[in-house]
Amino acid sequence: MKPYFAHERLVTFADTNLVGNVYFANHIAWQGECREAFLAEHAPGVVGRLKSGELALVTVSCGCHYFGELYAMDRVSVRMTLRALSFNHVTMDFAYYQVGEGPARLVARGEQAVACMVREEDGALTPVDVPEELRRALERYAAPEAAGTVRAR
Repeated sequence: MKPYFAHERLVTFADTNLVGNVYFANHIAWQGECREAFLAEHAPGVVGRLKSGELALVTVSCGCHYFGELYAMDRVSVRMTLRALSFNHVTMDFAYYQVGEGPARLVARGEQAVACMVREEDGALTPVDVPEELRRALERYAAPEAAGTVRAR
């Protein structure tokens, strides 16, 4: 198995700014697309719980570091790995590669941390364990350096 989950997309003109390159905030949106594609493919029960309102994945931090530019009609592969997983927190790393002819070219790296929560009757959010289905799915994509940080509560 690949050590990462990949979500590939075609960059469109809607993704670009007046200069013609990809607008920086789109990289963050692509993290969300990658994460949601992962959930749909590997944790459909979690998707059901999110849709019903039984579970919430709350983004607590995210960021991106840019190394190169992308333009309309480029193909980009957003590759997600698990950095850390504990009690109710999941931290994922993202690598953005321009792909196509020739070797893939790293153009950005990002990170995102989410917390698993349930909404109480009064609207308050309460932390809950990372669902077992999600934990099992994510552990298959743990980065080698994450070996000591993926643990159960």
